[in-house]
This record gives sequence, C-alpha cells and structure tokens, in this order.
Amino acid sequence: MSEARLSELLVRPARPEDYDAWLPLWLGYNAFYGREGATAPAESITRLTWSRFFDALEPMECLVAEADGRLIGLAHIIFHRNTMLEGSTCYLQDLFAAPDIRGRGIGRALIEALYARARAAGAQRVYWHTHETNARARGLYDQVAAHGGFLLYRKDL
Repeated sequence: MSEARLSELLVRPARPEDYDAWLPLWLGYNAFYGREGATAPAESITRLTWSRFFDALEPMECLVAEADGRLIGLAHIIFHRNTMLEGSTCYLQDLFAAPDIRGRGIGRALIEALYARARAAGAQRVYWHTHETNARARGLYDQVAAHGGFLLYRKDL
C-alpha cells in the first residue's frame, strides 16, 4: 500500500460483515498492551464486544479505517453522561492502526471522524487514556487534544 494510495483513506462505521477484517486489528490492539496468549480477551468477550457495536441499546460504536479494501484501523467509542456537562461525553476506549502502515495519518483520521461523530451525537467532550509509555501515540494526541493532567486509578473487581 503506497503513501499516495493512502490518501484514499475512508473512515466509516463498522458493519457486521467486517468482523473477520476487524478481528486481527482487535487482537493486535490487545497484544500491543500485553493482552495476548493466556491474557488475551476470551473469545466470548471478543464476540460480545463486537455484538455491542450493532445493538441499538448499547452506547458503544466502532469506527474503522479502510484503504484499498483493507481495514487498517479501528476506534471504539462509548457515549455516556457526565456530571459536569449538560450534553453527553464520548470516551475513546480503543484506537489502533495496523503496525505495517502506521505514521500515515490513520490515527488522526480516526480521531477526526470520532470528533465529527461525537458532535453529531450532541456530545460536548471527547476523552481517552493511553499508557504513559506510548510515546508515538502521545505525540499525535498532543496535537489533536489537550492533556487534562489526570492520572488513572483503577481496581478490577
């Protein structure tokens, strides 16, 4: 896939028939964060996640980046309420570009499409987390959003 041909990048909502092309991206995203092999999400979680994107009662959506008939990126988003805003908030839970084609604007295109989708849904804010060691992504994020200065704490139950 040449750089010139990447200008034909299309970001669109995922379709049910995209599952087989989405799956390697999902697995790659999880492997990037060390969730592979014994720590990978169970197949039942993967299938449940995929089904939620197409359930009208779920606030989750999946955007995919496509070029030359190949899915090369994904963005998973969740809309929810916020105690500080009148409108909804959009959480970018997962963002991933195929490793063999990174650095060509896929992440930026997915984020820009996400911003447009969030505006269309009436969201007043988009936010996400990334690992502090993800320097390459943070370089992009510093260009397209403001770092809020917050640290993430969690406890798995």
